[in-house]
Amino acid sequence: MTLCNDDRYRIVHKLGHGSFSTAWLALDQESSEYVAVKVGMADANKHEADILSRLVTASVDESLIPAVIDQFSIDGPNGTHPCLVTTPARCSLAVAKEESEPRLFQLEVARSLAVQLVSAVAHVHSHGYAHGDLHLGNLLLRLPASLNSLTPEPVVGIDGTSEPGPGVPSHVFAPVWLGITSDELPLYEAKLLLSDFGVTFRPEDKSRFQSNAPLVVRPPESYFDPKTPLTLTSDIWSLGCLIFELFAHRSLIDGIIAPQDDITAQKVHLQGALPLEWWNKWNERPKWFDAAGKPLSKERDIWSWERRFDQWIQEPRQSLCMDIIGEEEQAAFLDLLKHMLAWKPAGRPTAQQVLDSIWIRDWALPAYKRGQGA
Repeated sequence: MTLCNDDRYRIVHKLGHGSFSTAWLALDQESSEYVAVKVGMADANKHEADILSRLVTASVDESLIPAVIDQFSIDGPNGTHPCLVTTPARCSLAVAKEESEPRLFQLEVARSLAVQLVSAVAHVHSHGYAHGDLHLGNLLLRLPASLNSLTPEPVVGIDGTSEPGPGVPSHVFAPVWLGITSDELPLYEAKLLLSDFGVTFRPEDKSRFQSNAPLVVRPPESYFDPKTPLTLTSDIWSLGCLIFELFAHRSLIDGIIAPQDDITAQKVHLQGALPLEWWNKWNERPKWFDAAGKPLSKERDIWSWERRFDQWIQEPRQSLCMDIIGEEEQAAFLDLLKHMLAWKPAGRPTAQQVLDSIWIRDWALPAYKRGQGA
């Protein structure tokens, strides 16, 4: 199967799908290189393509943002589908961890991925945009250049006897596995792409009050101050959570399906009492804390920064004979994350300030440079 008016893109396999689009691995028959073709829902807008086009025109950190190679649309029985052709990816960091038994990246790899992530967010913010949906599922690994030397094999159907209606796809494909497990990812292949700009917004142009980030990385202002527009620093909270998760075998805030109040209690265990105006409006607060902010939970149920660091980063690494973080780096690492997770947005550093931090300068950036030179 080919796509585009001139049959330029030959579909090779399915990469995956999201809520509003399906991504396909295709061979660009003009350049003889593999690309990703993202086919949107019928009659969807071209918001993401417009954002990406603006971001990749700048000269800094272009390699961290998927390049817009082409745009076109295809007509189907359900309407017109926008198609975006971009840089193909190997897999998301979320999938790389899920497919790994220890769910850990090697220490040098985690450092390199962290500085690339911060650089990508700083690049987006420098153009006035907030990404709005930062999580490991939207952080992709680049495909190795060696992919372009592979010859595409046709996808063979197992049962061609059914006769679907005109609005039903004639074929259903499982995604191809091009990924790698997190613990096996070598430093020289740890090359990041920040993806999914479908909810990206520019605070100066349009107010956004609701965060689309997953609950475990969602900034607290979206819950406690829902009438105040989100700013670029809403990304900084999520970014801090993700940096921790790159080094740990689980997320900083525990509980994908945990209710909002349970997650808020975990945040207070980390960062201390909420700002007074939020503290007073938190109706479920007496379940976890007294009026002075003292935890009512048993000691074993209180997870401080240090306890999460030791039991979710250091101990799993030690048990697998992986490198661990030294005391000096630990101090710089936790100091940075605590600032990034300041309760109020105004108290958080900018993405550029994170990029200029001691931990990035002395540990993350050198690891990235070693990977580039490998």
